[in-house]
Amino acid sequence: MSDQLIYAMEVTLNGLMAGVLYALVALGFVLIYKASGIFNYAQGVMALFAAMTLVGIMNGQVPFSHLINAMFGTHIHHFGWHVPALIAIILTIGVMILLAWAVQYFVMRHLVNQEPIILFMATIGLAYFLEGLSDLMWGSEIKKLDVGLPQGINLWLDEVTFNIFGYGFFVDNLDIVATVIAALLVAALVAFSQYTKQGRAMRAVADDHQAALSVGISLNYIWVMVWSVAGFVALVAGIVWGTKSGVQFSLSLIALKALPVLMLGGFTSIPGAIVGGLIIGVGEKLFDFLIGPMIGGATENWFAYVLALVFLVFRPQGLFGEKIIERV
Repeated sequence: MSDQLIYAMEVTLNGLMAGVLYALVALGFVLIYKASGIFNYAQGVMALFAAMTLVGIMNGQVPFSHLINAMFGTHIHHFGWHVPALIAIILTIGVMILLAWAVQYFVMRHLVNQEPIILFMATIGLAYFLEGLSDLMWGSEIKKLDVGLPQGINLWLDEVTFNIFGYGFFVDNLDIVATVIAALLVAALVAFSQYTKQGRAMRAVADDHQAALSVGISLNYIWVMVWSVAGFVALVAGIVWGTKSGVQFSLSLIALKALPVLMLGGFTSIPGAIVGGLIIGVGEKLFDFLIGPMIGGATENWFAYVLALVFLVFRPQGLFGEKIIERV
């Protein structure tokens, strides 16, 4: 087997792992869009906010310490304790549920039946508000996140591939864990959507708000639930990405990488988010490996968006999205 083919196999495997990370972010978009028709621009910032809150709780950091010290001339920064990762994750989930309630109560319930562009602009405002709130609460410096997830090269896979191909594949343990987490998360979300009362209510609200109201479904309850689940997905994505590259404000930009994933998989399909993420992950890695050297490299920055543009032209609803037919 040629060296070029072996390298391509390694690139493909790493592309699959990267695609899973993209898909984790895209899942949050899909959940909110399915239930309310809102494209939540703030999903990436929610991942940032969740990750920063988790690090702050784990380190025993005083929220708004910089603001408190500036106002009162104090020098308070930490409570003096550290919280175990599992307890900190549970507390952060509680914060994300509280955030979901606040978003619904103070923003979304006042915009029922408004035009989609107004709702989209509201999520842009929410994104900038959450980014500023994160800075005020926890500070803007880069933070290390360690919840015990394994990192570094997978030695077993390196040894197996070396024995087979004479060349060991470099695959990060964190990417393997992220793949398993994403698979479990997708299975749980699909089961929740299809087989639970709340999941069926969520799909009813997505189909027709007025019809859902007429049969006694509470829109406020459903939307708080959906934003809470999206917040949990954002927390998972924030943990994985924060562990991989540190918790910093550039973390919010991962939402931009999720856009091509949504265009490929469809805005209303949970499995589509995973498939779209895998296509983007593998496609950008292989394209950069095979074609990049011929055109100067750096193709990973734009390949996903070009591919998404092609899909928009020929199949705008994506691979798994619902084709919308309207009477005019």
